Amino acid sequence: MKNTENREKVVIITGASNGMGYEAAKTFAQRGWQVYAGARRVEKIPTDDGIIALKLDVTDSKSNHAFIQHVTAQTGRIDVLVNNAGYGEYGPVEEIPMENVRKQFETNFFGAVELTQLVLPIMRQQAFGRIVNISSIGGDVYMPLGAFYHATKAALQQWSDVLDTEVKAFGIRSIVVQPGGTASNWSSIAMENAEKNLHPNSPYQPLVQTVRAALSGNFGSSATSADLAQVFYKAATAQKPKPRYYNTFTDRLMVHTARAHPKLYIKFFNAVLKQMGKRRK
Repeated sequence: MKNTENREKVVIITGASNGMGYEAAKTFAQRGWQVYAGARRVEKIPTDDGIIALKLDVTDSKSNHAFIQHVTAQTGRIDVLVNNAGYGEYGPVEEIPMENVRKQFETNFFGAVELTQLVLPIMRQQAFGRIVNISSIGGDVYMPLGAFYHATKAALQQWSDVLDTEVKAFGIRSIVVQPGGTASNWSSIAMENAEKNLHPNSPYQPLVQTVRAALSGNFGSSATSADLAQVFYKAATAQKPKPRYYNTFTDRLMVHTARAHPKLYIKFFNAVLKQMGKRRK
C-alpha cells in the first residue's frame, strides 16, 4: 500500500533516467511524494504514479530555468532538490580535451549550483527546504584516470558544506550523500570515455587497461541503485540530518582512510592496481 502522508510534498530529482536517480524517483513516489524527474532522455524516466517526467539538461541554463519555472507554476513549492545528475569523464589528465573537462564540471557541479540558486528563494519563502547533493566516496578517495570526476565531487562537497552554513538559519539544509561502488553502467561509460580520450599510440594505454580490469571486476560495487535510493530518501527526510550519508560502513571507512591516512590509502590502492595488472597479463 502506498504511503500518502507526504502527498503534498514536492521533490525534484535530476539525472532520473537511469541508475540511482531512476530508483530514487520511484522510491519517493511510492512514499506519496510528488516527484518532478528530470533528464535529457526523458523517455527513460520511470512512469510510475506520482512521477512527472520533464526534459532537463543541467548543462543548459535555459533548460534549468524552464524546469524550475514549470515545477513552481504547477506546485508553488519545492521541498527537496536532489542534485543527482552526473557521469565520469575518465581519461589521462594529459590527454582529456579541455572541452570535455568543462563538460564534466558543467554536468557534475555547475548544473547543481544553478538549480540550487533557482530553488533557494522558494525554500526561503516557505521557511523549509533541503538540498541533497549526490557526491561519491570519490570526492575523497581517487583512482587513476578519474582526476576531473574526483575534482567535481570534491568541489560539490565543499560547496555543499559552505551552503549549509549560509542557509541553515532559513530552515534549509544542504546535505551530501557519498555512494560507494554501485552496480550500474556508470563504470562502463566512464571507461568508454577513457578510451575516447586517449591519443593515438598513447603511453597511457596500459594504465587504461589496468583500470578497466579493476572496474570490470566490480571493485567495491556491492550496492544496488535501489539501495542508494533509500539513502537518498533518508537524507531528504531525516528530522536532524547529518552532513554526510553513506550506504555502508566500508564506504565510510574508505573515506576516513583516504582523508586521515593518505599514505595508507595510496599503498592499498597501488596494491589493487598491481594485482589487476598481473591478472590482465
